[in-house]
Amino acid sequence: MSDELDLLRRANPVPADGPHFGDGPLDHRAERRLERLLAQDRPVRRAPRARLLWGLAAGGVVVVTALAALLGGPNSRPALAAPRPLTVHAHSTPVPLTELAELAAAAAADGSPRLRRGTHVQSWSLGLADGTPPVTLPEERVVRWHADDSRTELVVATDPRHPGRPVLTDAGGEPRTVADGHVLSRTTYPPSWSDAPPEAPPPHTPAALRAYLAETARTDSLDTPELLDAVRELLDHWMLGARESAALVRVLADAEGLRPAGQVTDRLGRPGQAYVYAGEGGRRMLILDPRTGAVLGLETTFGQDAPEYGVHAGDVMEYSAWMR
Repeated sequence: MSDELDLLRRANPVPADGPHFGDGPLDHRAERRLERLLAQDRPVRRAPRARLLWGLAAGGVVVVTALAALLGGPNSRPALAAPRPLTVHAHSTPVPLTELAELAAAAAADGSPRLRRGTHVQSWSLGLADGTPPVTLPEERVVRWHADDSRTELVVATDPRHPGRPVLTDAGGEPRTVADGHVLSRTTYPPSWSDAPPEAPPPHTPAALRAYLAETARTDSLDTPELLDAVRELLDHWMLGARESAALVRVLADAEGLRPAGQVTDRLGRPGQAYVYAGEGGRRMLILDPRTGAVLGLETTFGQDAPEYGVHAGDVMEYSAWMR
């Protein structure tokens, strides 16, 4: 019994600052965390989201100390199979978010496509295991909801950059290679429902959507790193419709420090407009569809060199590419 209680405490299904405390089934996030804990033989860590790095004070000693804790010491090798950072096309013209917001609003005039519950995302993330070098773990995850409010989640090890090649995974707690397309998990969850973000349907007006994202981030004052974290959380639960995407671009247009960078081709070969936020400790690049404003991807990279720890400026910490 003590082992099971310890697992529940580590999963933390009802955090102290959570939006609801009622009895009922675990929400989507808690179920995934508990499932991963049950599958682990020893601790395996993913690199923390970049917002944990924004708070680092500028200065070599602080940054090097943080990177040492992150990557495990000076003898660590660079991440295996790490994707190269996306680059902006030479001579491309940056499109201001205010201009893209107008394009997105026009594209949403007929309301199509519509909001859909679930997600389809290809991700690359830095995985860390005690005593082993960091590795980059590519996965594709599809979540489909059913009429009775149950859902099915499929997770596949695949890297579209290298079709047919073996893929790294840490499923089960030990990094190893599996065949491209190997099914890591296929899980059906019982019916569940919540009226709190990000499980609740997102609104399609800018002011209401900003409040929704602030509640997702559990903050009253939503800064840009928190906004980008909340956008990721939203897209891991919902496939936005045209109206929601247009509202989101309006919200992003007011984000401080999110600047247009120009045209890129994302890791699924799609053209997009890049918007960059550079903070202490790293950089984020948000990729939006140039016609509709739909979010295509979000990349987090390290902000400066620390070769003694296997990290260089521009190395990819994590990347997500969302699809419909």
